[in-house]
Amino acid sequence: MSMSGDIVWAMPWVLWLLPLPVLVHRYLPPRRRSPGRALRVPDIQPFGTLTSERRTTGARHWIRIVLLALAWVALLLATARPQSYGEPVGVPLSGRDLMLCIDISGSMREADLYAGNQRATRMAVVKQVARDFVARRSGDRVGLIMFGSQAYVQTPLTRDHETVQHFLSEAAVGLAGRSTAIGDAIGLAVKRLRDRAESSQVIILLTDGENSAGVVEPLEAARLAAQNDIRIHAIGVGSDVQGSLLNMPFGARRSELDEATLRAISEATGGQYFRARNQQELANIYREIDRLEPTEQESDEFRPLRELFAWPLGVALALSVCWAGLGLLPDRQASIPVTR
Repeated sequence: MSMSGDIVWAMPWVLWLLPLPVLVHRYLPPRRRSPGRALRVPDIQPFGTLTSERRTTGARHWIRIVLLALAWVALLLATARPQSYGEPVGVPLSGRDLMLCIDISGSMREADLYAGNQRATRMAVVKQVARDFVARRSGDRVGLIMFGSQAYVQTPLTRDHETVQHFLSEAAVGLAGRSTAIGDAIGLAVKRLRDRAESSQVIILLTDGENSAGVVEPLEAARLAAQNDIRIHAIGVGSDVQGSLLNMPFGARRSELDEATLRAISEATGGQYFRARNQQELANIYREIDRLEPTEQESDEFRPLRELFAWPLGVALALSVCWAGLGLLPDRQASIPVTR
């Protein structure tokens, strides 16, 4: 294999055409002009510059020949398609499929968590920690499901982690309703994951409440996930201290965390249940999930191939323009006096 920076040729046989113009000039017979009517004039000298063939002589003649020859060489080099290999790039052969199910029900607006020394809403803390988690999942396909009263796929499984982080940042509380459809979120995640049986599949379910909407029971969805070898790690978010309803936005409904159901969901699928009461605990939970679900280390390498034909093609074009420009320059002719 060629080392980085070396030039290889896709069609090197094209270079055998290099002597073609010389062979054509040497062996093909000159073009014969068909006889035509001639215009008789008393003096041909004033019409000398009107001939269709203007013969250049001297240095300019040989310069045009050299330019034309170099343009032909550059054109052949471009046709041979020079290519260069870049530095090796590692590509994972396989990875996990991680589907993040994030609760965006009305109760996620409650500001009962702390980010450092400052009070913050549950959703703000979840966004920050989940973005950091996604950034660490090199080689994994990550998807994003948002759920409230309904569940929907925000981002399908992808290795474009920047897109997942962007949509995490744009998540709006209450967009999918004020209630919590945990079972529907799990069922939708299983539907997206079960067609990819060749990889390890994990659902990370994050919620601050109990199942209060949807048509699928959470434990029934968990059994379906277990049948498809999909693990579910559940995270319960929220402070143990019950704040006043005055901290809740108008129309939002306080949701009590159903830890028993979340623990049962995780145990049924071989996953684990975690409890997050502040930002640091939530960050530690995601690091623990990193340990339980390590990224794949096996990878293959490929070397990006760059096409270089544009360079000799540009040279051929520039030489052709110079050749044509020299042909348009007027010939210097000696002035001949005219007698009357």
